[in-house]
Amino acid sequence: MSELMLNVNSINTYYGNVHALKDISLKINRGSLISIIGANGAGKSTFLKTIIGLLHPKTGKIEFKQKDITNLSAHQIVKCGVSLVPEGRQLFGPLSVVDNLRLGTYKFTKRERKKKFETNIQKIYKLFPVLEERLHQKAKTLSGGEQQMVTIGRSLMSDPELLLLDEPSLGLAPLFVKDVFDTLKKLKQQGLTIVLVEQNAKMALRISDYVFVLDTGKIILDGPPVKLANNDKLKEAYLGGK
Repeated sequence: MSELMLNVNSINTYYGNVHALKDISLKINRGSLISIIGANGAGKSTFLKTIIGLLHPKTGKIEFKQKDITNLSAHQIVKCGVSLVPEGRQLFGPLSVVDNLRLGTYKFTKRERKKKFETNIQKIYKLFPVLEERLHQKAKTLSGGEQQMVTIGRSLMSDPELLLLDEPSLGLAPLFVKDVFDTLKKLKQQGLTIVLVEQNAKMALRISDYVFVLDTGKIILDGPPVKLANNDKLKEAYLGGK
């Protein structure tokens, strides 16, 4: 029987008076790759921000490995084993690649940090060999695809058990888009649990175990990719066909 990693129960999240997430419930098992797709403004990024603690739901409950994290701070949730790859990369441009990666180890104690950095950066080299060549280059001088590698690498430096990704393919050239999705497949094979928010619905469906479709803050469809790929509504709205 699969182990339940994330349990989201009837959460309602607001931006001021705007009801952004409406009674969202879902369960995610360890080792699975779940995609959340939908149009701009559907609530996808809000959902990730609510899980990571940048926003807090007004009602409802979020459990990670059976622990209630609903009202914990983002820092506390990262310490629990959750990490977010934010939309737009959000690197520190003037800092080197290695310094941006080093920031991913901040959740560890001062005593642990050096050892964790040395161990985890070897994993990043294996995943993204080009970054070893770029270690001392300023992040702002990298290509968009290379910057996204650094962003994903920074999140992985914290040893997450659950990785959240917000539009990782946004603004990338097609070759780098393929690289990002190939990376996610590798991470899944290594046992990492992944929640992917993505507008590239075709690519998301290809690599996911299960898909949720958000519209105006509500889950309107969910199911395995094969089922959703044959849904006429989804085809018309997100897959470029009828």
